[in-house]
Amino acid sequence: MKNQAMHFEFEEFESLEDIFVYMATMAPPMKNMLPINSYKGYVFSMIPLNPTTGDTYLVIYTKGELDGKMLEFDMNLKKFKAVDAAERADKIYFVVLTPKRNTIADAALKELERST
Repeated sequence: MKNQAMHFEFEEFESLEDIFVYMATMAPPMKNMLPINSYKGYVFSMIPLNPTTGDTYLVIYTKGELDGKMLEFDMNLKKFKAVDAAERADKIYFVVLTPKRNTIADAALKELERST
């Protein structure tokens, strides 16, 4: 099987709140639970730009770290807090994923660090 090259496009944000706003506006209607990655000093989400081939990703990111937990985000106030459960339909929730190893993220971070 031939290895297919992955391509990454990057969009950097100043803060976690800015990433949360971005993701909340892209979420499908009625979807209030979204994943976010905290890995190797970055908080990011990788969005496939070509879902059929999976070879091109948009990486939205900021430097920082989050502990693996659930965060409730208030879009109007641009604030988030840790919670134990998703209880409110008017809030967006982010599930923080902190993988031990993520080879796709490793490839993206390598390309990002090479380009900066």
